[in-house]
Amino acid sequence: MGLIGETVDSGKSRQLRQALTQAVNLCIMFISLLIFWKALMCFTGTESPVSVVISGSMEPALRRGDMLFLHMSKEPIRVGEIVVFNVDGEEILIVHRVIEVHEREGTGEVDILTKGDNNSRDDTPLYAPGQWLQQHHIIGRVVGFFPYICCLGQHYHDRESNC
Repeated sequence: MGLIGETVDSGKSRQLRQALTQAVNLCIMFISLLIFWKALMCFTGTESPVSVVISGSMEPALRRGDMLFLHMSKEPIRVGEIVVFNVDGEEILIVHRVIEVHEREGTGEVDILTKGDNNSRDDTPLYAPGQWLQQHHIIGRVVGFFPYICCLGQHYHDRESNC
């Protein structure tokens, strides 16, 4: 009876060690991903180095499901650049093209007007009344994209997807 009891205890001990090893490996993987993400944020200069197109407003240049790679530098925003921005009071990020940039005299600050390539109007209705975007609204400039990479996930959530 002693041999059987030792074998059962040994099996329980082995299972506990395996569970602890898996938990430690999971923690190491999570911490590694977090370090990678933080390093990517530092390298790209943006809090969101990767974004996904969720609407058709930028077609045909960008389509729903495209994964965007962002970078933010100190260089001024230029007309024609595709930027990802956030509007005050809204959580969703918007991907549109810059169509006008106006520099304020004496301050060096800029007012930025954007528009989706597939939209008939500019984005002024999205902004606060009487205002355009400021530099602090810009999350990043689109420097590259991977087409349709996130389309499967969107199709799962949106059965009417064109992906």
